[in-house]
Amino acid sequence: MANPIRLLILLSDDSSERMDLPLVPETVEELIEQVQEACQLIGCIRLQYKDVDFGGTFVNLSTTSSIKDLATIKVIPLVPDSDIILEFIDSVSSNLSELDSSSFSAHTDSGDTVILSSSPSERLRTEPWPKQFNIPTFSFETEGQLENGNAEYTRNQTRLTPSSKMLSDILERLAEKIFSYKAYPTDADLGDVAVALTIKHPCLRQSDSFNESYGWKIRLKSKMCNYRTQLKSHGLASELMVNTLKYKSREDLYPLPAKNNKKARRGEANFYPQTSIATPESLEQERTLLLTEVKKRNNEKTIREKMAWTFDFRRQEVVDQKPSIENLMERWPALFQMEEINAEFLRVTAVPLLTRCMAQLDKYSTQLLKIIRKKGGATKAKTATILEFLDQEADADVRRECVLKSLIIYLGECVEDLIKEYTMSQIDQAKQELDSTTMAVFVFRENSSLLQQPKEIGIIIDGPCPLHILGHLCNLRAHSGFEPPQFKKAPEG
Repeated sequence: MANPIRLLILLSDDSSERMDLPLVPETVEELIEQVQEACQLIGCIRLQYKDVDFGGTFVNLSTTSSIKDLATIKVIPLVPDSDIILEFIDSVSSNLSELDSSSFSAHTDSGDTVILSSSPSERLRTEPWPKQFNIPTFSFETEGQLENGNAEYTRNQTRLTPSSKMLSDILERLAEKIFSYKAYPTDADLGDVAVALTIKHPCLRQSDSFNESYGWKIRLKSKMCNYRTQLKSHGLASELMVNTLKYKSREDLYPLPAKNNKKARRGEANFYPQTSIATPESLEQERTLLLTEVKKRNNEKTIREKMAWTFDFRRQEVVDQKPSIENLMERWPALFQMEEINAEFLRVTAVPLLTRCMAQLDKYSTQLLKIIRKKGGATKAKTATILEFLDQEADADVRRECVLKSLIIYLGECVEDLIKEYTMSQIDQAKQELDSTTMAVFVFRENSSLLQQPKEIGIIIDGPCPLHILGHLCNLRAHSGFEPPQFKKAPEG
């Protein structure tokens, strides 16, 4: 049996990891994937190895034949002209909670700052529901009893019967922790909390329930109802007040307690944020000023600040009035810019959209390519012309595009039904085709090569006009005379 290959992975100047491999991977891509999984890294990276022939200088790794036992590998982020921090995948969401409540800096393609909130009074949730629920620390008295109970359970499997005071403290602390993530947790969420509680404190397990924690789940469900009622009585949570009969009477003459309740959908951390100290009149004035600011050039910073300041006002408008796309574009045109889409997604879900999406795509791209390349027949013939660009020193964006297009073909769909690609000389043809398109992503390039940097990328989703998610319109108009085509309203249905 061959000896394992021992590698030293340098993540930064003050961080390194040991990695053991049964054998050296055949390709550099496979090695990169294994390094990302072993060190739990996100983002695109490349590798360098220490070449002893050149005095220990780090050299770009182009083939795995250079990898020997006890070799030193250095991780280099693949983000040109900008700084990047390699983060652990499991800590992306948890890092958000460590940030100041007034702002959050996230890496974007432009290196700008994504502002969560400019108002100190806003209490935005900064974390989505965790994969593993962390049980909070209870009072000193309760923790002492639980410590003794756990020790007794370890010795002779004796379960602890909590007193009413102890039970009240446990449920109160858990309710506060649950509400910090969700106002209306699902049945499965409460089940996860109950299981986490009995795992951390095994003395609280219940032998008469099928999973030894079902009783705690029922208690938590009842406690959360009482906790919401308590918060509503003090008017402390907007997402609870919106479901009161007093509020519902504005929309319905005969409101019912269980009718038309507005609750967060899956993934929405800040569904109905708490109203800021600003008055609705002043926030409406800010919205009006935004209409002017969005027309100015190089005004991204002011737009970000005003969009962050008016988030609670805008979010409540979306939930209460359910405006159409036309009305939303008329009142909040800045919301349809790429930077603000990312920022709004982060505010609503507490998850960085591009970072998480690209990290997961990069994580599984190597495995996807293996599966796609094993497919034969017509699928292999169609994907061959796309995958050949991967062998032409394609950058990360081109690689992702190739993977996504190949995946569409692998699933039996037609790429052209979703992605409409045109050259700069086909603007008139594009206008005619996209006028009758309900949903599509359109791309303009100088030529048909994927290695050619797109001049314009946009998306049409059953709306009055396309949304340009990547464009350099000022440069295009100044240097090439290119004007993006004007489209009619897409057909409904």
